[in-house]
Amino acid sequence: MDMTNPWVKFTYDYGKLTLASVLLAISTWLFKYPNNFSFGGVTGFSVVLSSVIDVSASTINLVINIVLLVIGIVVLGKGFAGKTFFVTIVSTVGISVLDKIKPITEPLTGEPAIELLFAVGITAVASAILFNMDASSGGTDIVAMILKKYSTMEIGSAIFAVDLFIAVSTFFVFDFQTGLFSLTGLFAKSLIMDGAIENFNLCKYFTIITTNPKPICDYIHHELHRSATIYKAEGAYSHTEKNIVLVVLKRSQAVRLRRFIKDVEPTAFMMITNSSEIIGKGFRGFN
Repeated sequence: MDMTNPWVKFTYDYGKLTLASVLLAISTWLFKYPNNFSFGGVTGFSVVLSSVIDVSASTINLVINIVLLVIGIVVLGKGFAGKTFFVTIVSTVGISVLDKIKPITEPLTGEPAIELLFAVGITAVASAILFNMDASSGGTDIVAMILKKYSTMEIGSAIFAVDLFIAVSTFFVFDFQTGLFSLTGLFAKSLIMDGAIENFNLCKYFTIITTNPKPICDYIHHELHRSATIYKAEGAYSHTEKNIVLVVLKRSQAVRLRRFIKDVEPTAFMMITNSSEIIGKGFRGFN
């Protein structure tokens, strides 16, 4: 895939945004609403509010998200919208459409713990996709961004404070069990999302010590379409001249390089390290 082509990149990026938005909609419609799970976000607040007023959670979710988008544009400027606007509209409208086509008024199973796992897991993965693309699902994220602008609170703390307030409210609106599930979901979502983000960004950092770096570098350049850094070194015991090749690769590329070195330069010494924070050309840019 030629990511240098702007149309290819646009299609790829918005395809991922659409996938994340659909996952958020399905998770909310299938698991959150029927079980009254409310571990933050506008969807969680909609669950709580729908039990107080006689309006469906999907309708409340749609109205609140539209209002927050408008407030966000006014307070934060048009620059913040972009991907956030797209994700909010797709996920919010998706929930409403699913709710109209097939309303689910009760849990799918009699096992709320299992349904909580799916609700948390799907939501966390979708949120991780968005975070990895510097995007937002809107909703309470907009509230957190406004709090950050007008206070000294960090955005992570602001989001958690808003979500915690919504989760705690389920103790008073529903029952103790639902409240505990909601709090569990809130904490579990953070843990799963952190793990998902790390795995999405996971790369392999190679430190290769060899006396013959040319075939390795040629393979990296021509077959893997990556660059590498090479510098001279000396063995501390033998005092022979060595070359150290440094390269960072995606996991699939790392498997190919490791296999190539094993076949072509079996005497090379390799150290392979996991890294989820690679910033630079070909990976993530500075924000």
